[in-house]
Parts: sequence; structure tokens; C-alpha cells
Amino acid sequence: MFPIPVEGPAVEPVTLPEMKTYLRVDDDAEDDLLSGLIKAARLMVEASARRILVAQRWRLLLHRWPKGGIVLLPLGPLIAVESVQIYDASSLATELSPDAYESDAASDPPRILFHRMPEPGKARNGIAIDLRAGYGDTPEAVPATLRLAVKILVARWYENRGDVAGPQALPPEALALVAPFQRARI
Repeated sequence: MFPIPVEGPAVEPVTLPEMKTYLRVDDDAEDDLLSGLIKAARLMVEASARRILVAQRWRLLLHRWPKGGIVLLPLGPLIAVESVQIYDASSLATELSPDAYESDAASDPPRILFHRMPEPGKARNGIAIDLRAGYGDTPEAVPATLRLAVKILVARWYENRGDVAGPQALPPEALALVAPFQRARI
């Protein structure tokens, strides 16, 4: 199983005006740079926490059904399972009825329990699960500590442009904010 991003977030967890206030930047000369740093910091915090911050659409592809019919999702928190499609040998998709499965967004990691599991006709990527993951659609839905970790990372990159050598990791103060949200790999 591997996740494929379908649609990124409509907004970032930290807005440009909020970031400029945090950095005490008054002019608009570096807005593009700051916007790029915010996105990069979000991606880094998401990778470290193994959680999606702002609502995004993803597709998971499976070759076959797991034993027991339980799919542990590598993305969370789960907002909704939008569709499950099964592909036949000629790559025609048939959507699985929503009553054939139930999602468990409260578990960690989130999971989908399948009651019916028709066999795909394709040997590879015969099952596609489309879902939405994230804390919500707005920056305010993201936990404050994760938003602060994004701000700290942007500030570090903004203030030390090109001055940091060696491997780039979350600074200790940002890592401490992300740590309670980190999920072990499955």
C-alpha cells in the first residue's frame, strides 16, 4: 500500500500575515519566500509527526486485500473515506458500496474495516481508496503546538538562510512540540 497525494491543502496551517507578525516583518518584499518556507515547514512537520495537518485528498493503492479485511491507514487523522474502487483485468473501476466497509477514525492509526472484499482483476494496484485526511479545513483546526512548530521552523530557515550545514532536521524546540503527535511507522 502506498499513498498518493491527489489534492493538497487549500490553506497552510500558518497564514502569511500570521507568519510575518511572528517574524516581525513589515514589508511585502519576501512574501513569496515566506510562503514557500511555510509550505516546506508544513511538509517537514507532517513527515516528522506522520500526520496530515490541513485537510488533503489522498489515494491509497493496494494490490490485494489484507487478511482479516482491516486496512491500517498510513495517513491520519482520517476525515472521511470518499470511495473505494475495485479494478478488473481491463482496468475498469467498480465503486464499492459504502455499506461494504466502515471507517474507524478514532483508532490510531485510523483503519477501514471491510465487510465485503471483491477480488480485483488487476494483479497490481487493483484496489484504490480515496480519502480525506487532516485535522480540518482551516488553520485553526490544527493543534496549536504543531502550528508553533511550523512557525519555529520557518523562523529558523528565514534567519539562517544558507548558513546551516549538515543534515537538516527539526530544531530541538520544534521537535519537542511535534513529539507528542508522532506515530510509529506501520
